Amino acid sequence: MTPSDPPIAHPSNSPLPTAAVADAAVRLGLPVPAAPPALRPLLPGILISGQAMPVTHLGSVDVILETIDDSPAGAVVVVDNGGRLDEACIGDLIALEAKLAGLSGLVIWGLHRDTAQLREIGLPVFSLGAFPYGPRRIPPAGRRMPTAFLDGAAVTEADHIVADDDGVLVVGPERREEVFELAAGILATETAQADRMRGGTHLRTQLNFAEYRRKQDVDPTMTLRRHLQDTGSAIET
Repeated sequence: MTPSDPPIAHPSNSPLPTAAVADAAVRLGLPVPAAPPALRPLLPGILISGQAMPVTHLGSVDVILETIDDSPAGAVVVVDNGGRLDEACIGDLIALEAKLAGLSGLVIWGLHRDTAQLREIGLPVFSLGAFPYGPRRIPPAGRRMPTAFLDGAAVTEADHIVADDDGVLVVGPERREEVFELAAGILATETAQADRMRGGTHLRTQLNFAEYRRKQDVDPTMTLRRHLQDTGSAIET
């Protein structure tokens, strides 16, 4: 995938939940960094997925506007404000501009403001919280720096952002299509399992948990994860 490619989604054309992507990364043994759990969505129940468009904030919205200007439709703007808690770096006008540009959302390693207006606009925003003051420092002149850090998680334009109520993942280019394909399969399996449970079939029955316990009696090193891999079931432990 190149920076100009559109966001990847699973076959239902909906963003994948972060839990499924994380499970896929674990199964494939690939590092997929997660932002710290302090980074939370303003609007609950929303999933976003798109190419990362990172920018380091230096005290002025010009570089954020430049990032929006450079972003393909569906991208996620990632603003690194160093985790500062003494200023908000985006508000309603930036959110409206991003929405009008067809972007998927904003991820802010810092604070937002205009909370009521942001909720009304409806563009997904992930941040460390709200604060009434904007930047009061004098920003240096310069062009956009197209990199960002979500605490220790580095973000470049080669990355893909997946975010929901569970957090924010930074999916790198290495085997990314394989990660998303496996994540979609995990999601489909677990959705089917949940549907059967709602119909009255216990999870233990679906996972043949009694057989797992028999295996463990014979081989104490047997793990539930290995049993699930052998039987093609899915539930992460």
